[in-house]
Amino acid sequence: MQILECKGYELEKAQPNTSEDFFNRSEVRFVEDGEEKTFHLLYIRYFDEVFSQFTPFQEDPIFNIAGKEVFFKDIVAIVCLIKNPSFRHRKRVYINTQKEFEQYFSEINVDKLKELVEGVLQHGKYNLDSPLLFIEQSH
Repeated sequence: MQILECKGYELEKAQPNTSEDFFNRSEVRFVEDGEEKTFHLLYIRYFDEVFSQFTPFQEDPIFNIAGKEVFFKDIVAIVCLIKNPSFRHRKRVYINTQKEFEQYFSEINVDKLKELVEGVLQHGKYNLDSPLLFIEQSH
């Protein structure tokens, strides 16, 4: 699987009586078996405010790569895709519980994640050969 783009953004109200402004969307664009796909992950914006409780990241932006700031919402979808490779067969996933959200970030190898984001930003792609390389192994 070749990762082409990782990005995230805050949703905005489409109409005054809707609740989009409580949610963020994180996306990963990738190529698998010659077909380009986009995976969308919708989650409660509150998780962006408390990520330091369940990730090694302490502040946003979480990385600064070649002068570009990378925010937490930019990596959420790729982390979920790494931890649950079956998501590559889905277009959209919604996560609304903090417990489920936290599970995706447990044992993530931050150095490998940074390497992936750096590859996408600097070269326009990153070859993700095995999601297992992104999981911290217990010794």
